[in-house]
Amino acid sequence: MADIPAKLVKQLRDKTNAGFADCKKALEATDGDIEKAIEWLRQKGITSAEKKAGKITAEGLVEQYIHTGGRIGVLVEVNCQTDFVARNEAFKALAKDVAMQIAACPNVEFVSVEDIPPEIVQREKDIEMGRDDLASKPVNIREKIVEGRIDKRLKELSLLDQQYIRDQSITVADLIKQNIASLGENIRVRRFVRYVMGEGIEKKEEDFAAEVAAQTGAKEEPKAEAAPVAEAAPVEEPAPVAEAAPVEVEEPAPVAETAPAEKPAAVEAKPAKAKSGKKKKK
Repeated sequence: MADIPAKLVKQLRDKTNAGFADCKKALEATDGDIEKAIEWLRQKGITSAEKKAGKITAEGLVEQYIHTGGRIGVLVEVNCQTDFVARNEAFKALAKDVAMQIAACPNVEFVSVEDIPPEIVQREKDIEMGRDDLASKPVNIREKIVEGRIDKRLKELSLLDQQYIRDQSITVADLIKQNIASLGENIRVRRFVRYVMGEGIEKKEEDFAAEVAAQTGAKEEPKAEAAPVAEAAPVEEPAPVAEAAPVEVEEPAPVAETAPAEKPAAVEAKPAKAKSGKKKKK
C-alpha cells in the first residue's frame, strides 16, 4: 500500500467534500489515483453523505430493542430530514440495527468521540500516563504512546467507531453514510440509553459457591463451641470422692457387730431360770 501524501488527500477533499479519513482510505484503495478514488467514494455513498452532513435533521424516530430474556433494553433516537424518510422501511431497519448494535456493545457510552467530555479524556490520559510499563521511558516518547492508547480507548467508547455487527468490514459510521446515500437525506444518531437488569441496585456480590461456604461455616460454628465443653471432662474428678465413700461405710461395721449381738443371748438365759423355780414349788 502506497504512502499517501497529505497534499493529495487535501486535493481529493476539495473535490468531494468528504472527510480526511475517508479520502485517505479511498486513495489507499486506489493506489493514489484521484479519479478512481472519487468513484470509490461515490460507491460507498460517502461523497453525497458529506454534502448532506450539514443539513438539519428534525424528524426521525425513537427505536427500541429488547434483548432475549428481557435483561437488556435499548432506546435510540435516529434523526432524518423529513417525515417521509422516517416512515421508510429502510430507515426503520437502520434504526433497529443501530439499537441492536448498542445492545451488543456494553462499553459504548457515547455516540461519537466528539461527544466525550474533556474530563473523561483527561482521566483516561492520567491512567495511561501512570502505567508501570511507561515509567522508564522518556516523557516525549511516553506522550506519543499515551496518545495512541487514548485514541484507541476513546473509540471503544464511541458508537460510530464500532465495527458493524452484521458486517465487520465497516463501522457504524460507514453504515450511516451508506443509508444517507441510498435514502437521499442526512441521517444522524442523536442519543441513546441502555438499560441493564439490576444495574445500579446495591446487592451483595457473592457467587453461589461463596454463599454455600458461608452457610456451611455458620452451621459448623456451634459444633466448634460445644467441643471445648466436652473436653472439659475434668468435671469427672469427683469420681475419686465417690470411691472413698465405701471406705467410710466399712469403718462403723465392726462397731455394730460387738455387744448388741451378745446381749440378747443373756436375756434368754434369765427366763429359763425363772421357769425351773416355779416347778420346784409345786
